[in-house]
Order: sequence, then C-alpha cells, then structure tokens
Amino acid sequence: MRPLVDAASTVLFDFDGPLCALFHGRPAPQVAERLRTLADGFDEGGQSKRPLPDTRDPYVILASAVDTGRSRELTTLLEKALTEEECEAAPLAYPTPYADRLVHTLRATGRRLAVASNNSPSAVERYLRTRATDEVFAGHIHGRTPDELRLKPDPYCLERALASTATAPADALMIGDAARDFEAARALGVPFLGYASTEGKAARLRASGAEHVVDSLAPVLRAVDPAARV
Repeated sequence: MRPLVDAASTVLFDFDGPLCALFHGRPAPQVAERLRTLADGFDEGGQSKRPLPDTRDPYVILASAVDTGRSRELTTLLEKALTEEECEAAPLAYPTPYADRLVHTLRATGRRLAVASNNSPSAVERYLRTRATDEVFAGHIHGRTPDELRLKPDPYCLERALASTATAPADALMIGDAARDFEAARALGVPFLGYASTEGKAARLRASGAEHVVDSLAPVLRAVDPAARV
C-alpha cells in the first residue's frame, strides 16, 4: 500500500463509491427503472429496437443504449434524465468513510487530485460543494456529457484527467470500486487501487485482475499519513 501511494503524484478518484454513495437516499434500481421506461416508450420511427438489459445499474442501461446504436435522440433523453436523477441525489449522498480526510491529506502532501467518473460533472460538483472539497478538485472533474458518452471501461475520462493535471500514467493512481474502473486504468497503464465496500465488489474487482483492493479508505489514509488517527 505505502509504495503504491508514495509513487503517485496525482490521484484520480472515481466518484460514486470511493467518494460517496451517490444513490444512498435515492435507490439506483429506481433510477434504472425510470431509464428503461423512457427507452421502452420512445418512438424511434419504426426502427427495430434491441431490448435494453434487465439491470439495476442505470449506467449499464445508458451504455447499452449507446453501444447498441439506439438513436441520438434517445441517448440524449436518457443522459438528461440520468443527470437529473444524479443532481437530485447529490445532496442526499452518503460520504464514504475517511474520504474527506483522505482528500485533504493528499492535497496537503502535494498531490494533484482529479475525478474521473461516469457521472455527470454537475452532480459531482454539487456533491463536493456539500463537503467543502469542491475547490480541491476545481478544474479537474471529468465525467460524461451529452456530447461525450464514452463511459468506462473506455478510458476517455482518465485521459482527460491525466491531461488536465499534466500527469504521466505511471505517476498517477486511480481509486475505483468497479471492474470498469480497473479496465480503464489498465488500458492507460495507470496503477489502480480498488475500494470495495462489500465482499461481492471485492470479488468482482479481483476477478477483473485488480491486485490491490481495500475494504476501507482508512489504510489508504494511514499510508499517506502514518500519524493519522483512524
């Protein structure tokens, strides 16, 4: 853990998971159902429609709409609806334990910080304002937009984060909680640390190839600051 953190001049955070539980007060399965209902009721001019997956993950639904070639009008509608849900959920999001302290400690020790996420930047910014950490990440929040629906495991948001912080891949560390985070980091050669709040998430991360996985950010905080009391 210590060598992994010591080698990083920049830390890239996934948002939902390592920094907070975004849909803590607004369950993600309900959001997924809203997106699926929108897609099912959308008229694509008589074109045959491939069914969207039966999943509780709204991001899988949006990605599937893009990957299966559904119309631009539909993908724009789904992205807008998901952004609305995220922005409404942001003030109710539950902070990941030790995340705020880790962010401030990393900044205090000279690291550059960025967010590389499948979430909407507007939702990320709204949440960070509630934690008074928005200035720490100012100018370095990279997520999806209506014009750029390249979601992880596509490494596009990581590429933008590396560019905005002027960081070489080997000098960064990505902290994420899903296999798609690990796959995006691996594609660019960015070292990866998995955060898994459940045994199931840990198993999926390790199955994807992630070597370093923690179930709490406390040991990460101690690796940055051995004197930290946690």
